[in-house]
Order: sequence, then C-alpha cells, then structure tokens
Amino acid sequence: MKKIVCFLIIISNIFCRGFASTVIANKTELDLKCKSAILVEADTGTILYEKNSHEKLRPASVTKVMTLLLIMESIDSGKISLDDMVGCSERARKMGGSQIWLNETEKLSVNDMLKAICVVSANDCSVAMAEFIAGSEELFVDMMNKRASELGMNDTHFVNCHGIDEDGHLTSAYDISVMSRELIKHKKILDYTTIWMDTLRDGKSELVNTNKLIRFYDGANGLKTGSTSIAKYNLSAAAKRDDMQLIGVVMCSPTGAERFEDAKKLLDYGFANFAVNVLDKASTLVGQTEVSRGEVSTVEGVIEDNISLLGEKGMSKNVERKVEFYRLTAPVSKGEKIGDIIYFKDGVEIARGDIIAKDDVAGIKLITIYKKLVDIWAKVGR
Repeated sequence: MKKIVCFLIIISNIFCRGFASTVIANKTELDLKCKSAILVEADTGTILYEKNSHEKLRPASVTKVMTLLLIMESIDSGKISLDDMVGCSERARKMGGSQIWLNETEKLSVNDMLKAICVVSANDCSVAMAEFIAGSEELFVDMMNKRASELGMNDTHFVNCHGIDEDGHLTSAYDISVMSRELIKHKKILDYTTIWMDTLRDGKSELVNTNKLIRFYDGANGLKTGSTSIAKYNLSAAAKRDDMQLIGVVMCSPTGAERFEDAKKLLDYGFANFAVNVLDKASTLVGQTEVSRGEVSTVEGVIEDNISLLGEKGMSKNVERKVEFYRLTAPVSKGEKIGDIIYFKDGVEIARGDIIAKDDVAGIKLITIYKKLVDIWAKVGR
C-alpha cells in the first residue's frame, strides 16, 4: 500500500511530522461564493484550504455519499452483490425529486441502482437500496449515523438517506470530506462516479451526470452533487492528477454554475501549489545486513511501500536518507520488517518507512554446521 506522509511547512522552514487532518494554513484568498468549503488531500486528509468548514448546513443530495458508502461496504462484506435484484416499495416510488421513476412491478440490479444514484442522484433508488440493505429507511439512517460517528463526523446528523430537506438533517464541509475520503477507498465506486452518459432499462432510460466536472475538468473522478431550494447548491468534487487525489467540498453556493466554479477554484489551487513528492518507491533495494545463525549470512532489504511527501512542489529536493537495520537472527521471513529508512531535510526528520526482507533466511541446520566443520578440519589437515 502506498504510504504518503503529510507535512506542514512552517514559516521558519522547519518541517514537522503530520497526521490526518493536519492543516496547511490558507495563504491565498480564493474568493469563493459558497458559504462553506474545504479542500483535502484524500490519502492523508491534510486540509489544504478551508472556509467555515465546520458550519452545519443542509447537504441536499451530497447526503448520498454516506448512502453509497454503506452500499459499497455491504458489497465488500458479501452481504449483497452487484447482481442482486432490488425491488421498489411504494415509499421509494413516491420519493419525488431526482429519480428514475421506479415502479413496484420492476426490479433493478444493485449495479443499475448504483448507476442511477451516482449519475442522476436518484432518490427512489436510494430509498430502495436502503430498504434492501437494512429492511427500512429508518434502520438504514441509524446505520448512517452510526457510521458517521465511527468516522468522527461530529457535525453530522442524518434524518434520511437521500437529502431532501428535513429539519435536523445537517452536516459540514469537513464531514463531507471525511465520508468522501472513506467512499473512494472503495475503488469500484469510481466506475460509477466517472460515468458521463449511460442508459438503463435496455436503453430506454438515459442518464447524464449531474456533476459537470466529470466532462469538463481534467482528472475529475467524482463525487456527488446536491441542491434544494433551502440548501442551495452543494458538491463534493473529487479529482486526481499524477499521484495526488484531491477532494473539494463546497456548500451553499448561490447557483449551480457558481458551485462548479468554486469547486474548480479549490481543485486548481490544490494542483497548482501542492504535490505528492515521491522520495522512494516500493521494493527499492537499500542494502544488505548480517543475519546470525542463518543458512546464509546476509539478507537484502527493500522498502515496503512508496514513501512520499505531501507538500509544496519540489520540497523533496536535498533530502538525506539514513538506513538503520535491526540485529537479525535466523529464521527471517520474506516481507518481515528488518529496519527503518529515515529521511531528513536540513537536519530534521521529515519521514520514515519500513525496510523488509527481500528473501527468506532459514535457520542454520545441524547438518550444515557439520559440513562446515568438516570443511574447516579438511583445510587444517592440509
């Protein structure tokens, strides 16, 4: 698994080790029209820009990020499959708003339900899937709130699974970024969120993505739009270029067009000013170290994961590396951690990664010891 270590560049040019939700302070005013916004790097959760990011607002259909997360988790756990056929209740049929006009006489596969939810934000399909997974929308909403709590989404309370305005149905730009990051860990979801146009029902129902960035923004790969007359215009916009996946969230934009412009400003700012700077790639050979009591006396060490820095472009220049091996006694297993590689800039540690054994080293056997002794005696005898 790729390892990205995030860092905060402080004015004094000191580098410090970062963790999820590290904030790189805003240095630029982006003149966003939305009420609330956030930009995060998806792998680490590093906040690259924020504006009122914890203000509790109505999310509209961006709610469906959590609905989709629970669907994907149900698929990955084996509870449901993409080929399962899902029926429509009277309640789902009557949801209104964005929909594909499900009726109680038809069934669609989970695969087609996902298409409809991701591409056209279908409320009827969201309720149908909630009932299919949990038995009722109410029980599914309980699951949504439990999952939100587990993810640390402290600004969030869900009342429904679709986002139609109801009192108390609130979240924040920050919390949307959290559940968006969690959703895109399920790589399969990007097969749906990147669809621009498609059809259902043997071509009878046309789907066009509500997220215009999918067609018009370089690297866009999701994630979910939402709008109501009260919530205004919201968006969780995901885009990836090179090795950097960004998520930009805007809430309460005055118009649909301004929603997309705000999202583009966030993403443009991120891609222009930050990068994932690769220090070393996985499986890079870093040297060898001695192994006592082994069939062989040394083992080679390689880097386990890609080691990268998230920060300003070019910050990986002039980085020094130090390799520290452990004292090893056989047996040693391939893939076993045998040391650390540590990275320094200006004398300050900025990253570290694991060194693992490239091969197995078996413990020395009695017969091997005997043969070595025989060889030694033979040589002495000469």
